Amino acid sequence: MFKRCKVYQSILLALVLPGAAVAEVEITGYLKNETSVFTRDGQLTGEADTMLDREGHDKGDLLKFENSARIFLNGDLGEESTWHADLNFIYDSEGVNDYYKGHELYTQHDYLRELYIDTTLFGWDFRLGKQQVVWGTADGIKLLDIINPTDFRELNQNAMEDSRIPIWMINAERNIGDNSNLQFIVSQVEENKIPGLNSGGDPGHPFLMKGVDTITGGVNGFLNVAPALANVAASFTGGATLGLLGGAPSPLGLVPTSGVTVDFFASSTLGLYDIDGDPVNTTNDQFFLLPGQTAPGGTLIASLPGAIPLGMITQGGLQQGDPNGNTFVTNVMPAVEDRVNFSDQDYSVLNPTSAFEYMPNATFATFNTFNSCVDGDADGDCQVGVPGSMDFFTGAQSVYVRDYPDDSDVNAGFRFKSNLDNGFNYSLNYFYHYGANPDIDLSWHDAVTNEELTVQHASAGDFINNATGAPGADGMLDLADIATDLSADMIPNDLTTALPTTVLLHNSAGEYYGAYDPTGGFGVHNTNPMELRFTESLHRVHSIGASFDYALETEVAPVVLRGEFLYDRDDKQPIIERRLLSIGDFTNSLKMEDADYFKYVIGADVNVFTNLLVSGQFIQFINLDYQDEKRTCVTQLGASLECSRYTADFPSLHLTNGFNKGYEYKEFYSFFLSKPFGDSQEHRWNNIFIYEEGGGKWNRFDVEYSFADTVLGSVEWNNYWGEEDTTFGQFNKSSNFQVGLKWIFE
Repeated sequence: MFKRCKVYQSILLALVLPGAAVAEVEITGYLKNETSVFTRDGQLTGEADTMLDREGHDKGDLLKFENSARIFLNGDLGEESTWHADLNFIYDSEGVNDYYKGHELYTQHDYLRELYIDTTLFGWDFRLGKQQVVWGTADGIKLLDIINPTDFRELNQNAMEDSRIPIWMINAERNIGDNSNLQFIVSQVEENKIPGLNSGGDPGHPFLMKGVDTITGGVNGFLNVAPALANVAASFTGGATLGLLGGAPSPLGLVPTSGVTVDFFASSTLGLYDIDGDPVNTTNDQFFLLPGQTAPGGTLIASLPGAIPLGMITQGGLQQGDPNGNTFVTNVMPAVEDRVNFSDQDYSVLNPTSAFEYMPNATFATFNTFNSCVDGDADGDCQVGVPGSMDFFTGAQSVYVRDYPDDSDVNAGFRFKSNLDNGFNYSLNYFYHYGANPDIDLSWHDAVTNEELTVQHASAGDFINNATGAPGADGMLDLADIATDLSADMIPNDLTTALPTTVLLHNSAGEYYGAYDPTGGFGVHNTNPMELRFTESLHRVHSIGASFDYALETEVAPVVLRGEFLYDRDDKQPIIERRLLSIGDFTNSLKMEDADYFKYVIGADVNVFTNLLVSGQFIQFINLDYQDEKRTCVTQLGASLECSRYTADFPSLHLTNGFNKGYEYKEFYSFFLSKPFGDSQEHRWNNIFIYEEGGGKWNRFDVEYSFADTVLGSVEWNNYWGEEDTTFGQFNKSSNFQVGLKWIFE
């Protein structure tokens, strides 16, 4: 991403190579294989291709087959300076795509992992180049260790040294007196690498979080769900122009009652009428919304719960061969086993698991906003349903873009560390940086001009014709009245039957978007297609930290008490606004908002039974701007609805779990054991267990065994279990067993 990395490399190589040409270069390294297999059967988050895909992996299937060659180069530059390079050639045949198989810049698989010069100038020790700087030492978690971003391709199974991403920086240190040290850092901006946080979604990745799947997942990600919803809207809109939803054909392409909501449609009883004399083939038959609609003719074939035709239209389209059919690809309506009659079609606003169930108060006029008319016959107008016209409706698309800092932007900070005469060690830290976890912001844009569009909310009154005081024949919005009736935030605290709310989009010129007829005289209209843009970006954070450690003598053994503390100012949190989501306002219902956090870890280490290290930690993350505004509203039929506004839990929020609420105080507990063994204590085993509030659990047991001075073997068992909607519990099916073999050369 950062093109300047080539510049950095060129500068440093120019410094290194002249000296390297005349000085002896020390070359060391190793060859290594790591092979891991799944220890449980099942399907991973985001692995399914469709809602009906139940296939996953079997116990014993390969999770990783990774071979690597690591080469370390060290040499002198004159009498005062040295240089170091770390080359990393690696390939994992089980990576889900090229990004995870082989080389990729600024990941664990970067060819050039480190390249720096150590030198001394004016009493300061400088390390210049691509490197790692470690500020924190907590077990299994990064708190103060914020200088380098992290590659989460294996969650936190890798050693910190391997998962940490080296970046280009200036690192200056100086000792002050006998007990103190001052360090300054100026570093490159890079983000954490999180599987699935890209336009492709990385389906099948073993460590794809539910929160990421909600953004980019092929089935449950709004990047794909939003266009599917727009396509369903296009089916309804196109059907209305042909009279397939009752009433006379409408040249404006609107559902006969635009103020009708999803819940009203899905919860009412609809009549299926045969109007072509062929009750078997329903291609030209109609659904009529009851009460209030009457059939213009034909025979009633069946009365159906509205959820059934909604499911049919959602998955197969309104007519046979409808190009807008979803065919169970994305989670717009719950999947069914009966794919002919949809007799088992579920629909619940109380326990939603699909997009339509989260949007019961969205009107069909709102969905009409999300699709545009295409001038298919290039005659200068757009008249779907007019005899001889080839015009048609198409749903809005979504795109994933990155908007990152300029090359000139940097991170900067300092650390002061010291110790007292009684052995109490401490540090004070400050880092002004771009947060390493990316933000995802949603916004509507004109796909042609790129202009960001303004979201407005219209009440039922805006469907009334001012001149006559009555609804339009097709329930069309009265755009001539819109300017005086609308404001950007017009939405009641409680959505009621009397005020179904419609989402509209307009540009700075006051032109409205959607499947309207631009020649129909309903105000200024723009026929350009729209796109829902998912923008990945970074934000500035002030991080203020401190740490301490102190050895306390006890009758049993010395105990080391330690702690790390971090205050993050101007960070971000995911906010879910269920009220706005219920009306289909995506961009305002799923947002990143400012939040300050205080995080700390308190630990104790003790050696018992000669050389068994026992370590325990208490970890707490406190959201100082936690949001939890409890609210209920009602559907058009008067049913109670969850409409709260709250902080979501980013690792686990998902369509299938009600967009899981986050914690104001999130606690973790860890327990670590480590012991050398063997005649010369040349082998070692370790075990770390972490329990998170909410019931998620992770345990890693690993052993390193020295067959010879240059040959090392290893085994590792990572087990995830507990509540599935937690950071660790969601990876139950990703539990794995790994073996490794390393040959060291000099």
